[in-house]
Amino acid sequence: MSTREERLKQAQSALQSGQFDAGLTAARALITDDPSDGEALYLAAVASRYLKRFDDAAEHLAALHVAMPEYGRAWQEQGHLSLARADAAGALDAFTRATRFNPALEASWREQARLHAQAGRSGEAQAASAQQQRLSALPRELVAVTNHLAEGRLVRAEEICRHYMRANTQNVEGMRLLAKIGIELGILDDAEFLLESAVSFAPDDIQLRFDYIDALRRRQKSAEAREQAEALLLRDPANVLFQSRLAIECIQTGEYDRGLDLFDSVLEKIPGDPASLTSRGHALKTKGDRAEAEASYRAAITSKPGHGDAYYALANLKTYTFGGDELAAMKAQIERGDLAFMDRVHLNFALAKALEDAGDYEGAFKCYDEGNTLKRAQTRYSADAMSAELAKQKSACTAELFAKHDCAGHSAPDPIFILGLPRAGSTLLEQILASHSLIDGTLELPNILALAHRLRGRKAGQSRYPEILHDLSGEQFAKFGEDFIENTRLHRADAPFFIDKMPNNFRHIGLIHLILPNAKIIDARRAPMDCCFSGFKQLFAEGQEFTYGLTEVGRYYSDYVDLMEHWDTVLPGKVLRVQHEDVLDDLEGQTRRMLDFLEVPFEEQCLAFHQTDRAVRTASSEQVREPINRKGQDAWKPFEPWLGDLKAALGE
Repeated sequence: MSTREERLKQAQSALQSGQFDAGLTAARALITDDPSDGEALYLAAVASRYLKRFDDAAEHLAALHVAMPEYGRAWQEQGHLSLARADAAGALDAFTRATRFNPALEASWREQARLHAQAGRSGEAQAASAQQQRLSALPRELVAVTNHLAEGRLVRAEEICRHYMRANTQNVEGMRLLAKIGIELGILDDAEFLLESAVSFAPDDIQLRFDYIDALRRRQKSAEAREQAEALLLRDPANVLFQSRLAIECIQTGEYDRGLDLFDSVLEKIPGDPASLTSRGHALKTKGDRAEAEASYRAAITSKPGHGDAYYALANLKTYTFGGDELAAMKAQIERGDLAFMDRVHLNFALAKALEDAGDYEGAFKCYDEGNTLKRAQTRYSADAMSAELAKQKSACTAELFAKHDCAGHSAPDPIFILGLPRAGSTLLEQILASHSLIDGTLELPNILALAHRLRGRKAGQSRYPEILHDLSGEQFAKFGEDFIENTRLHRADAPFFIDKMPNNFRHIGLIHLILPNAKIIDARRAPMDCCFSGFKQLFAEGQEFTYGLTEVGRYYSDYVDLMEHWDTVLPGKVLRVQHEDVLDDLEGQTRRMLDFLEVPFEEQCLAFHQTDRAVRTASSEQVREPINRKGQDAWKPFEPWLGDLKAALGE
């Protein structure tokens, strides 16, 4: 019997040879086997359009947008279908979305230029035409890389790009694309080096500068990112794009007043700009100016009623309650057929929060489920792949490995790792401990995850980590630990100890112990149903893809517990487990327990953590500015009728 790939090729060949009936029949057979087969749905839509079966084509595209909401080619085909139906406005919107998701679609840029010119918008037509001409001038290899990158085929994109770069070592577009691939793969140090080199070759390329700033920020090099943004603004002090970028970087370095002044300057020139108002709100929230943050978010919504980001920002304050008018407005916006993908995601999560607060738990769950379904289609997370990855930690990181390197690593006792699952109470523990005079709170630092990525190696489709830990020397472990201490120094003040609160570091406790044997590790744990459902309700800025499904988050929690039991076995006493419910029951007792584990004296201000004045950048920022409370405990219980998949995934 033919494989799915063979049948797909047969359908593609039929279309290429103009046999649209045969191609449609083959594609529909694949759709019968899997109604969410994106490639088959795309072929069926194309065949139906050529056969002038426009309603069928629209039906296939609607299913395709659900299965692959950010598939650029699907939106390009939507544009072609709209043109066939003489809907110029719909076509322009579709072609614009197509290039937003995949900038390598030359036909979509060409059609945008034609449609804008047809409507008398010469400026927009020229901009689209310039993009189309830029693409046509690019080497075909780099167009292919851009296309593979946009469609998530990172391994193939890297293969082509590296092959091209071997013969074109100083091609800045190739360097930029390879850096973008590196960022997607989490290889941030290489991405930074590539972009730094590219900028030196093409100092006037603004896009390169923006990408370089992005790479620096992802590496938590806030000061360097701000310097690059400063350099851009010096070129053109009146440029609102440069002002906005510098404002964001100033906020990252804690220069709130200057950042807010820059946002105000942007808003003087572009009154009511929803993106600037929302970013300004984020800055005010991080600073702790709650009322002003709310006002900025509401102003963004007034300016653009479908701006889901601002609605979700209000919901993400956790302690904000939507009024009846806001509830009605969100419901009206979510019914729009032309709502952008991320606006729809944001509005579903925000509306869910509003309905939950109003006691409509069934309606709230439907919105949470819809938002998560959209995100799950976008991320294509595999629970099986994650389970296999965590199982490899157990098989590779053995007691024998740690005994072999008992005296290895860097001796610094400075780091305190608070890890576990997101929404498990880690921000509360960080706020308690960062209130101590000897402990600095920092951020969710990416350094351990980046090191793990680097140790995986570069061979396509294969990973040498964590097995490679058996091949490394004590000197190498010590160097990795020394680099960690040095590279995280910029996030610290002058306290002898500091916190790294990256939750996913629980996957790499073996690596942490080998490079920093004197580091302290705290496992922030919360009751499984509360933790998992809280994660399911949270729309994360990036990462944490396992939360976008009840089965997925339940399996991840189970795998986490299983791996933590392994660490307890092979590294006894290394990890202090702090149960969130125990902190709620006995704040002082658990605080003293943590401080004893960290070997620092008790300080009373740790119990008044909500009064500590520091920037908090996680979703719990507003909650940890309140005295301890039980608002989140058992929040899943009103939703119990719809949580069967979560319970099944958690098992015992």
